[in-house]
Amino acid sequence: MVFNFRHFCFLALGLSLFSCGKGKLSSTPQRPNILLMISDDHAVQAISAYGRPISKLAPTPNIDRLAEEGVLFTQNFCANSICGPSRATILTGKHSHMNGFVKNDRTKFNGHQPTIANILQEEGYQTAVIGKWHLNTLPVGFDHYEILNDQGEYNNPDFMTKDTTIQRMGYVTDIITSLTKKWLGDREEKKPFFLMMNHKAPHRNWVPAERHYRTFEQTTFPVPSTYFDAYEGREAAGQQKMNIYRDAYEGHDLKMVAGVGSDSLLYDPWPHVFMERMTPEEQEKFLAAYRERNDDFYTTPRTEKEKAEWKLQRYLQDYLACVKSVDESVGEVLNYLEAEGLMENTIVIYTSDQGFFLGEHGWFDKRWMYEESFRMPLLMKSPFDKKQGMVVDQLTQNIDFAPTLLEMTGVDIPDEMQGKSFLGLLDGTSQDWRKSLYYHFYEFPGFHSVRAHHGVRTDRYKLMHFKVEDRWEMFDLEQDPEEIHNIYGDPAFAEVQQMMHQEFEKLKKEYQVPEEAQSKNKSSKS
Repeated sequence: MVFNFRHFCFLALGLSLFSCGKGKLSSTPQRPNILLMISDDHAVQAISAYGRPISKLAPTPNIDRLAEEGVLFTQNFCANSICGPSRATILTGKHSHMNGFVKNDRTKFNGHQPTIANILQEEGYQTAVIGKWHLNTLPVGFDHYEILNDQGEYNNPDFMTKDTTIQRMGYVTDIITSLTKKWLGDREEKKPFFLMMNHKAPHRNWVPAERHYRTFEQTTFPVPSTYFDAYEGREAAGQQKMNIYRDAYEGHDLKMVAGVGSDSLLYDPWPHVFMERMTPEEQEKFLAAYRERNDDFYTTPRTEKEKAEWKLQRYLQDYLACVKSVDESVGEVLNYLEAEGLMENTIVIYTSDQGFFLGEHGWFDKRWMYEESFRMPLLMKSPFDKKQGMVVDQLTQNIDFAPTLLEMTGVDIPDEMQGKSFLGLLDGTSQDWRKSLYYHFYEFPGFHSVRAHHGVRTDRYKLMHFKVEDRWEMFDLEQDPEEIHNIYGDPAFAEVQQMMHQEFEKLKKEYQVPEEAQSKNKSSKS
């Protein structure tokens, strides 16, 4: 191991990091521990530290603690907005075409390539992953794992370990929290650790914990101005099938029933991961919590527009109730670290695998390079923070996570990693930073019919290319943050368009993007 003394001295002198587990003192500064918390499909709109209208009605005080005591990244993005590929990118520090996991099909992630886990394991770190994995292979580089089977279930989920598969009774977010704390308590205290706590929530189909079935029952969330978007000038956007009021499954997603007084859910193609995971007593409590609101849908006259808005409220109430449990989990784990004397020498990160639509453009889900899907949360509290409440506005991406954490631990970054360490943005030493980001989504044909596309984003402009149709879109994010007006081909933006094309070609060359044939493989549902 080659230790980076500049950062080590900053760490030791700036924050007196001589703690060594449970508050005991040591004469030798310890390499920092890492706790990487990744939720699934958690939109920045649903984190109150980002100050969005929806989150003001459903605050996340525990996640916000990381911003208040550490750093909030305002311009953080994913490289491929879909579950498995994004996780592969986080682990490897490489774009999808380089790490080999481009979409959620039957491809198996190669965990034997350099990843943050197996590199730190080789450097003497204890490594563990608990919760969602979703990479079609068992984890490599982890001393311990207890992972959900594929997507996992919200209620009474199955977990896979190195030795067996076991069903654990309870709510998935709470179970993952308990297993995380147990591993922390059982670990070998003399070694630093790298721990991933990967939540299933708030992934589809947004089943809250029993204690939160009614948490937002009386809350009316703001309707996005683009909820009834007509998709003018954006042909691919008009061809998707992820509209809340047309495409969401009324039983599985929206928990709607057949009629007044009915306990029979409407269409649900996956009952084995939903109601069938509940005990009869749990099913009754669940149905009872929704009965009055479901009856109201049938007994109160509504226009089609009002029905569409009712479905939005149902979706947001459940989604944000799932977020509520995730926020409670973050608070419980942060409190545990503080109580055990671990916080001062632990890098704590909260992020998601991508963004998510909360009714913008009428949508749920992700996949697009449009902002709500492309942008992902990133909040960090670490020994390297210059001050509390720091805000980083530079363009960062999930390919940067692994290189950053390796530099923070003093470990050399492999040349094949394409991301850049953003430690210099935290300690003030960064002299140069990227001016643009590359994005690539591959899954078409696939679930939700989102066309394959790739593109480039700068701090102000975005250029997108839909490959099969050979169509282009460009947006001025300063003047049009909702991405309604496609300005590609507008003579007034000819110079900008030329500049964006040049930047696009530069990034494709830099990241070694192949001119691949369009795949015909269909994706899984996540």
